[in-house]
Amino acid sequence: MTNRTKSIVLVVLLLMLAGAAFNFYRTRYASDDSTPPPVSLDAKFTPLNVDNPALRMDILKRFLALEYTGVHRSIFSAKMPPPPTPPVTRPVIAETGPPPGPPPLTVDAKYFGYVSDPRGDHRRAFFSSGNNDDIIIAGEGDTLLGRFRVVRLTTTSADVEEVSTGRRATLNLEEPPPAG
Repeated sequence: MTNRTKSIVLVVLLLMLAGAAFNFYRTRYASDDSTPPPVSLDAKFTPLNVDNPALRMDILKRFLALEYTGVHRSIFSAKMPPPPTPPVTRPVIAETGPPPGPPPLTVDAKYFGYVSDPRGDHRRAFFSSGNNDDIIIAGEGDTLLGRFRVVRLTTTSADVEEVSTGRRATLNLEEPPPAG
């Protein structure tokens, strides 16, 4: 094919393309009912009904503080993440109630008698200490064996208090064994 024939074929093809484009645009935009109406610039603007258009910083801070707590894994990897480790559970210790108090107070003395004045307001008691036969005479408020204070004396008992802890004990009157 010669150059002249090639140029004629090219011109014919370009004319056909121009005719097809003209036909396409004419049929597309020829009808007036499909064209949108022109925008009116003189239309009145009505703003949205918003009470306070200010930025709510408290809500913004709350959203910024959110942290993802789900499974962290790469979305680009087909490999499954390892299962989550179970939480460490500590054995539950059953409470059996309040701890036991201190053991009862033991006094190494025996209350075996008393004496009082005729009016009965001043009493003295007789105590024997431990295994030996030492007799201790003490009144209300006096110290017994260096660590007990006599709080109250009655005809049947003596109330004593440990000086260091404040714990109390009651010594009952013991009858001496019969002589002989």
